[in-house]
Amino acid sequence: MKRKIEITPNLETLFGKRDENLILIEDALGVSIDLRSDGVEIEGGAEPVERVAQIFADFEHLRRTGYVFQNGDLGSMLRVVLNDPETSLRQLAETGKMRSQGSKRVVQPKSPHQKQYLDLIEKQDMVFGIGPAGTGKTYLAVAMAVAALLSKQVNRIILARPAVEAGERLGFLPGTLQEKVDPYLRPLYDALYDLMEAERVDKYLEKNIIEIAPIAFMRGRTLNDAFIILDEAQNTTGEQMKMFVTRMGFNSKAVITGDITQIDLPNARRSGLLEAIDVLGGVEGIGFAYFDETDVVRHHLVQRIVRAYNDHKERVSKQLQLSLDPAAEPAGSRSKPVKQ
Repeated sequence: MKRKIEITPNLETLFGKRDENLILIEDALGVSIDLRSDGVEIEGGAEPVERVAQIFADFEHLRRTGYVFQNGDLGSMLRVVLNDPETSLRQLAETGKMRSQGSKRVVQPKSPHQKQYLDLIEKQDMVFGIGPAGTGKTYLAVAMAVAALLSKQVNRIILARPAVEAGERLGFLPGTLQEKVDPYLRPLYDALYDLMEAERVDKYLEKNIIEIAPIAFMRGRTLNDAFIILDEAQNTTGEQMKMFVTRMGFNSKAVITGDITQIDLPNARRSGLLEAIDVLGGVEGIGFAYFDETDVVRHHLVQRIVRAYNDHKERVSKQLQLSLDPAAEPAGSRSKPVKQ
């Protein structure tokens, strides 16, 4: 099937640098896109061609309504759209705009797993986001919390984190208690200041509309009308995790984020996040979103670094199993029979 689409002004933005977006669409849908003097010709199966045409139409609609794509957002959004036939470019952009009303940034999922994560946060009262560094777990959770606060869905935001390798042994550090814990909570502050004006963040912090504290400060509290985030949850103990997940009050939402490959707890103590995955996996109303290195949204090298560490961990694990099993022999170590 062939279909021709008339060229419109500024459509080059859709093509991307060195036509990278067109190449992405062609590879994902198995179509051929040719630029003609008076339009674009799409050739391929009927359904893929229609999907490409819809992407072009959605882009044109967004352009006409003043939507601006920034920082490579379009390429990331196209990956999400191409991975899910039920999602359109227009729907993705408009949903992101609605989520970001009053915020400095329009927050968009940059991968299918990120989209699943955001959808779960909207639908479920408690969500676990689990995956390696740089996959946007914390930033997106804070973005959704800010959106909920600014749209008056909740009255406050509570951001918690284990401090000092989850043991919270802060006595040896100089300064007041707040000065001791602030460095460990800095990523949460960074996300807030990136999403809201500094004056507004400072005002909300002063009035305790936004509260950032070590997880130990959550004990004994019931949190109503709040969006609660626990970051670095892999460094909680089982007792701390149970305490945290039972703090939820009426009209509250909780997001727990962590990276199970970076557990800093002593070996003798099991991570509260690992235990929660086992215990809460089948509980209705709780969602689990898992990320991998393909979701890393930092520098492109970070994706490769995460993958390299995962590969190394697997190699070390296999070597350890071989060393502990005396019956196991390395491949090729068996002696071959001598020919007579």
